[in-house]
Amino acid sequence: MPTTSNPLPDSLARIVDRFKRRKDPKQRYAQLLWYAKKLQEMPETDKMPENKVPGCVSQVFITANLEDGKVWYQGDSDAQLVKGLVALLIEGLNGLTPEEIVEITPDFIQETGLNVSLTPSRANGFYNIFQTMKKKALGYQLATTAQKTTQ
Repeated sequence: MPTTSNPLPDSLARIVDRFKRRKDPKQRYAQLLWYAKKLQEMPETDKMPENKVPGCVSQVFITANLEDGKVWYQGDSDAQLVKGLVALLIEGLNGLTPEEIVEITPDFIQETGLNVSLTPSRANGFYNIFQTMKKKALGYQLATTAQKTTQ
């Protein structure tokens, strides 16, 4: 089983372990749908073009806020399985520092087994969602670094 190049944060490692225990693709889909149901409701006012994830077949929205040096995401999708992917990423990345998020590589998806269960367009959507979340974290990282250098 391939391992990720960087150790995963605990929250993401727990999610990967949960999926590793599901050998059947249907069980993995059921797990994704469970995450989708758990996802906190995203305010409609946040579903605007600047929060839309580019390159997704489904409508996907992601917001990020920095509080006490940690990133907190919210998201939503009009497709249940994609919503599950959004929820999985939010649960795995919420509460991490921008630096921690930027260091994570998307290869952990192979460890979950989801990469073989997802259609090519959903797998692509996953990577686009993940990259959008990383980009938002990088923006906070750069802003924090710039702020420190001007002080």
